Amino acid sequence: MKPQGPRSPFDWRDLVDCYTRGVFPMADTRRDSRVFLVDPEWRGVLPLECFHVPRRLARTVRADAFQVRVDTAFPAVLEACAKARAGREDTWINRPIQALYNELFAHGLAHSVECWRDGVLAGGLYGVSLGAAFFGESMFSDARDASKVALVHLVARLNVGRYALLDTQFLTEHLSQFGVLEIARADYRRQLGAALEREGDFYRFPPSAPGAEVLSAFSPAR
Repeated sequence: MKPQGPRSPFDWRDLVDCYTRGVFPMADTRRDSRVFLVDPEWRGVLPLECFHVPRRLARTVRADAFQVRVDTAFPAVLEACAKARAGREDTWINRPIQALYNELFAHGLAHSVECWRDGVLAGGLYGVSLGAAFFGESMFSDARDASKVALVHLVARLNVGRYALLDTQFLTEHLSQFGVLEIARADYRRQLGAALEREGDFYRFPPSAPGAEVLSAFSPAR
């Protein structure tokens, strides 16, 4: 990638470099303008071949409860992920971080998976794509299961697109139900290095694929 124009103290090209080194940015609060880099000792990853879809969620996906789109409303997804919500009074996505990811999207390196209902954005997620690695950043739901459906569609897309790594950054109770596990920093960097040497195709899977086709992209619900 060739630099274009004058460099700011930290811009999207520096952010790409952070991801290739295995670190990512966060802020203490939405209102704090400072940004720091995180390099966890233990990293959350979702082995794509072991993705687990709970039965109830599989029924929701198969029923096509949402219209799923890709990259049609990235700024809106990012803004929704940054907003305070019930049970989550603050977020780590401040204005500088938000601007950086919008720049990555403009350069084709960030993507959103969106769930729509009756023309309204009901949930979704966004992340960064480099080589055959996808770095999941955040998700939101304004309707039941919307972010979970977006995740199922994302994993199907990564499988079909021959990705090698889905980085979730941390292991949470919410993510553990899908098969996310923790690996040591050294193991993560080995997996990251191998994934960056390959090329995934984020658009190989059609965005309007029906739920049954989405579920066929990986092991059926167990």
